[in-house]
Amino acid sequence: MGIRDIDASLINFFRRVSVPLARFGLFVIFFWFGLLKVVEASPASGLVQRLFEETVPFVGFSTFLFFFGALEVVIGILFLVRGAERVVIPLLLLHMATTFLPLIMLPGESWSGFLVPTLEGQYIIKNLALIAVAVGIAANLQPLRKEEEVV
Repeated sequence: MGIRDIDASLINFFRRVSVPLARFGLFVIFFWFGLLKVVEASPASGLVQRLFEETVPFVGFSTFLFFFGALEVVIGILFLVRGAERVVIPLLLLHMATTFLPLIMLPGESWSGFLVPTLEGQYIIKNLALIAVAVGIAANLQPLRKEEEVV
């Protein structure tokens, strides 16, 4: 077996496992981190609360945190459900839009200098990788057939 055969075998293997692995990875991240918020054990709660105080003062924080965490749990579970991609990926993108807000609204906590993120800022910026993984899953979907189109 030559290097080209090994290369082709590895590529074929990665093609077979990439989407299931991506789905499982997103499940673990969203389910776990969401559950931590639901049980009020998340290390991100402080940052979420400071952002909450800037944006959503009309709901109690513990209620908001519970539902925000529950949304993450649901997103995680939906990534395990084949056929739920067209629902979960928009939910993920909406969620990601909110997670990037501290970079703009809480710059003192997100940046230690020009283009130098704090640990919290790095935590937020790494969400670009989660978006890329979700886009990879979406890229492997089959287009809707004419009879499946939503009116």
